[in-house]
Amino acid sequence: MMADRVSSVAVCLIAAVAIFTALYLSSAVFQPLAFALFIIANVWPLQSRLQANLPKLLALAIVILITVVVFIAFASLVAWGFGRVGRSFINDAARFQLLYEQMAAWLEGHGIVLARLWSEHFNVGWLVRAAQGITGRVNTTMSFWLVVLVYVILGLLEVGGIKRKIGAMQNRDAARVLIAGTVATAAKLRRYMAVRTLMSLMTGVLVWGAATLMGLPLAPEWGVIAFVLNYIPFIGPFIATMFPTLFALIQFPTWQAALVLFGSLNIIQFVVGSYIEPRLAGSLLAVSPFVVLFAVFFWTFLWGLGGAFIGVPITIALLTYCAQHPASRWLADLLGAPDEEEDAKAPR
Repeated sequence: MMADRVSSVAVCLIAAVAIFTALYLSSAVFQPLAFALFIIANVWPLQSRLQANLPKLLALAIVILITVVVFIAFASLVAWGFGRVGRSFINDAARFQLLYEQMAAWLEGHGIVLARLWSEHFNVGWLVRAAQGITGRVNTTMSFWLVVLVYVILGLLEVGGIKRKIGAMQNRDAARVLIAGTVATAAKLRRYMAVRTLMSLMTGVLVWGAATLMGLPLAPEWGVIAFVLNYIPFIGPFIATMFPTLFALIQFPTWQAALVLFGSLNIIQFVVGSYIEPRLAGSLLAVSPFVVLFAVFFWTFLWGLGGAFIGVPITIALLTYCAQHPASRWLADLLGAPDEEEDAKAPR
């Protein structure tokens, strides 16, 4: 009996390693598919309501048009905010270099030997090149989103047919898990996106206000950056806090003013992320913070910047499907708080 269990665990581990290796090596195929499924989960209710009163293709055209308009507006906002801040960093490169040399000299004067080692591998030129690289990456993702759009169109056309095929499966237990899991996952992803968007807007407005009150240049741009980066848990808020603080060090006359800005931004991130958001999301989206952090880093490793955004939705989807079957429910109970009302309604 013990040998069989060990063999089963070994097989599961080997299968998991093989799957994630395939996802890593085939990111160009699976990453746009993951984004497309996420978008379909969010826009399907609109598509369903429209096609109840309009021809299916007309309803699809309206949904795709709305999706494209929203995407273009979001992309334009991102390009505007990051572009202006990036150009400002490049223009002030000499001042950043001077600030860096002063900090390195201060650290060495206090016996921190890492400062010299750091200076051999890092300078402001590296920071400028990184900013340029991010800007260039943003400007070269059009082909990726075109593939996502094709997947979304085809997926919306196939939703009804796939549901009928699953309903006709002879394995009724598998059909129940697929249908219940898909419906629950789609609802949770819509709730996740709604809560995340509302919290991102709140964070962006508060950061904009704090930067304006402190007299920090480019306050609207810092608000936009905070809004965008808040979609990436943990990493995004950290970056949205550090970069304005770094910029403030060369703009404010004293480092104490920059420290006050740093504290204000952290208070905003803490209150919104740790107090308001959990109360809005409720137990429906409750996932262990450890699991969220692991998901962000793991999917960032697999798929880069896109993985940082889509990692948490993928984790929510996996845990939701696990909750639909008794054999895997323990994993959902362990890593994410179970939804008691949904569990009571789910057929056994």
